[in-house]
Amino acid sequence: MTGRMGQCPSAAQDRLPVPPAAWAYMVRCADGSLYAGWTTDLARRLRAHRTGRGGARYTRAHGAVRLAYAERCADRPAALRREAALKKLDKPAKEALAAAWSAAHTITLREATLDDAPAVNELYSWYVTHSTATFQYGVPTLEEQQQSMAAAIAAAPFLLAEDAAGHLCGYACAHPWHTREAYAWDVELTIYCDPDCIGQGVGGKLYTALLARLREQGYCNAVALVAHPNPESEAFHRALGFRKVGTEPRTGYKFGTWLDLQYWWMALRDGTEPPAPVRLPDER
Repeated sequence: MTGRMGQCPSAAQDRLPVPPAAWAYMVRCADGSLYAGWTTDLARRLRAHRTGRGGARYTRAHGAVRLAYAERCADRPAALRREAALKKLDKPAKEALAAAWSAAHTITLREATLDDAPAVNELYSWYVTHSTATFQYGVPTLEEQQQSMAAAIAAAPFLLAEDAAGHLCGYACAHPWHTREAYAWDVELTIYCDPDCIGQGVGGKLYTALLARLREQGYCNAVALVAHPNPESEAFHRALGFRKVGTEPRTGYKFGTWLDLQYWWMALRDGTEPPAPVRLPDER
C-alpha cells in the first residue's frame, strides 16, 4: 500500500529532561509555629502535611495551615543542608524569612491582553516540550499563541497570576466546549503554572477567580481535560469540587507512551430552567 503518511509519533527521547527538584520550605501551623522541612515534590509534601496523611509528626500534632517559605535548591544534599539551617534559626529569624518570602510571592491576578502572548507562549511551550499535560507536539509560534488568546478572550476571562516582580506564575482561561449552538453555556478550562510555583497556591487562586467570573457571565458547565496519569492534577480538580465523569482510554500518544484522557466536570449553575444568553466580554 502506498500513499501519504500521517503524523509521526512522539518518541520518548523527544521529551526534554526536567532537572530534579529539591526544596527547603517552612509551613505555618495552626498555633502560629513554623515547621521546616525538605522535599523533592513540594505540592505532594504540602498536601501530606495539610491532610495528616504521610506528613511529619510535628505538623500532624500542630496542624499545617499553609506554605510560609520555599527555596529551590541545587540538589537533595543542598536541600538537606538548607533544612538543617532553617531548623537552627530562632523564631524571629524564621518570621523575617517568611515575611520577606510572602512579600516577594504575593500573587496578583489580572486580565491578559495580547501583549502578554510572549510570556504565555514561553510558559505553555515548557509543557509542550517537557510534559504530557498537553497533547501538543510542536511549540506554537507567537502568532499562533496570539490567535488562540484572541479567541479565548472574546468568549471568557483569560487570567494571569503574577508575583511582586511581575513574573508570570501561571494563567487560566476558558474556551467554548463545542461549536454547536446547544453547547453555548459550556466551557473547557485551561490552566498552566510555572513549574517553580506548583504547590504554592497559584493554581487555586486562578481557578477560583476564573470559575467565579464564568458564573457571572452566565456559563452553566465547566469541563477540564486531564491527561492520565497525572495524580497532581486529578487531586487539584477533586479538591476544587470537580468530579470525574469519564475517561477516554489510550487516546493520546506522546513521548513514547499511550495516555488516557479524563473528563472532570463542574456544574456552575443548577436547575433545568432555560438559561439566559451568556454575557460575552464585549457586552459587559
